[in-house]
Amino acid sequence: MFWLNWLSYFLIRGLTLPLALLPYQALHRTGKALGIVAYYLLPKFRKRALSNLALACESAKNEAELKKLAKEAMGNLMITCLEYPKLAAEKNIAKLATCLNPEEADAIMKTGKGVIFFCGHQSNWEILFLEGTSRMHGVAIGRPIKNEVLYRWILSIREKFGGKMLTRQNAIKEGLKGLKRGAFLGIVGDQGMPDSGYSCPFLGKTAWTSPVPALLSYRTGCPIIVATTLRKNGRYQIQYSAPIWPDRKQEMEHEVDRMMRLALGLFEESIKKTPGQWLWQHNRWKQQTLDKIKRPFRHESICIILPGDQELFEKYFSLLATFREIYPREFITVMLPLEFSERQLPIEAEKICYSSTSELFRKDYRFKLIFNFSGVKKVKSHFMKLAAFTVVDWQDLKHEAQTIHSQILRRAVCRTCQSGADAI
Repeated sequence: MFWLNWLSYFLIRGLTLPLALLPYQALHRTGKALGIVAYYLLPKFRKRALSNLALACESAKNEAELKKLAKEAMGNLMITCLEYPKLAAEKNIAKLATCLNPEEADAIMKTGKGVIFFCGHQSNWEILFLEGTSRMHGVAIGRPIKNEVLYRWILSIREKFGGKMLTRQNAIKEGLKGLKRGAFLGIVGDQGMPDSGYSCPFLGKTAWTSPVPALLSYRTGCPIIVATTLRKNGRYQIQYSAPIWPDRKQEMEHEVDRMMRLALGLFEESIKKTPGQWLWQHNRWKQQTLDKIKRPFRHESICIILPGDQELFEKYFSLLATFREIYPREFITVMLPLEFSERQLPIEAEKICYSSTSELFRKDYRFKLIFNFSGVKKVKSHFMKLAAFTVVDWQDLKHEAQTIHSQILRRAVCRTCQSGADAI
């Protein structure tokens, strides 16, 4: 494994070394072109981007706009990757990036108080820390990649202007130290973290995220400032929000929720302005961890298609409560025949009625996971061509569960079978 890391490193460095010689605008044009190629060649990223955009982006009002934004997002990711060799050689970040309003943050830090910069995967997310540490003392929390050799090179880029990257293991301790000595702490806060214990609406859907920015703010009295980035005409524009100050006279739980909602809301508004420059390929709205749900079934946007036959309809309709037990926070849609439209769903879910099997083949890119109990086999190929990662019927579940036991659904989907009456 060690030699593979070195081989990968030298291969990547050798192939990308000429990129350092190109001007930024040329890199951006190349990245956009590669983004279109990647859109067609990388179905995992394409499907996730399309599904997330359909689920949460108001700008994606039709299929054409949806695909356009997905391609832009893929191009944005390619540009970010292509810029690493260029950033490694960059000595003057001011030629590339400008903070439009640094005055208030500078004034706070001149008093000896630290600032917590809340940011996300927008345009090139490396720019914020590089530009910030070129003017101020700062640390940031980063997540290492598996290739340690390659990650050391990435760290050398991130820390080239004097900043220090913290691992998640020592983030709280070292972050507190940095804030107490008047440095800033950068936190990327737009990642899906279902194990964090904190959730709130983000782009209209419930999202799990780390409350660490607000917790540290409340504990230290340092404000949160939301930092956003825009790529424009070959350069980057950085914008700081007004400081979000903690009210330490209030209960911590109340203040943490208030500050996180404000910070996420400000970042959300920035995404809406330029949705193509955000990382839609990230699984932002995941609701559960892999220790609970098997990977093929761990998706947040789920469609359950019920059949037209009365007996079969009742058979699968009775499973809806079990689905909600397995997926307590996921976004569930139930498609049922028009003749059963008056039936009240036993769970909170979206209801879509179809009058004929041809209406099952709707162009809905939201769904990543389909439970197809309609008996129409072509439904699988249809949704797999859209944004679905997994489409299964009852026979697939029986095969996955490897049992004819009454716990087929739980055994097929969950890592640990729980008790309950989901017999069929």
